[in-house]
Amino acid sequence: MLVVFIIGLVTAAVVITFSGDTRDTELDKEAERIDALFAYAREQAELQTRDYGFRINRLEYSFVVFDPLGNQWRLPQEDDALRLREIPEGLIPSLVVEGRGVVLDSRKPKVDDFKPQVMIFANGDLTSFEITLEREGTDNRARIYSDEDTNIRLLLPGQTEPTGPPVRTVRRP
Repeated sequence: MLVVFIIGLVTAAVVITFSGDTRDTELDKEAERIDALFAYAREQAELQTRDYGFRINRLEYSFVVFDPLGNQWRLPQEDDALRLREIPEGLIPSLVVEGRGVVLDSRKPKVDDFKPQVMIFANGDLTSFEITLEREGTDNRARIYSDEDTNIRLLLPGQTEPTGPPVRTVRRP
């Protein structure tokens, strides 16, 4: 009787392990990180009354801050949370700003080119955007986007879009 119980227990553990949740945790984690960083950068913009921005290419993304003394965009060295981050291998990013697709380069940007693609203004407003992270070779896709009221929303794979006013970004099939 004890042997049958142990075999049943091992079988149940194997079934749970192999038929468990098949979510792409790396995709979810990166999308949640970008969503949290946008909220943080927006909060910092309001608290410091400074303009921030977001830059992305196929390899990395970062937030930038406008330096009024130098009259230029720069990386915020004083805030490690907004540092340059690499996009995990196998994730393909895409960006839409104000309803227009942005061609993302596969090369690292020039050192002095920090112009943002998405603006986060000092009053908390931001440009309309949609960032999509897609797992290469699958249909798994996460979206971070701004809605009509400039709220930042996150849709992980398998989640449905909330009903409400239309989003000012490109719809994907």
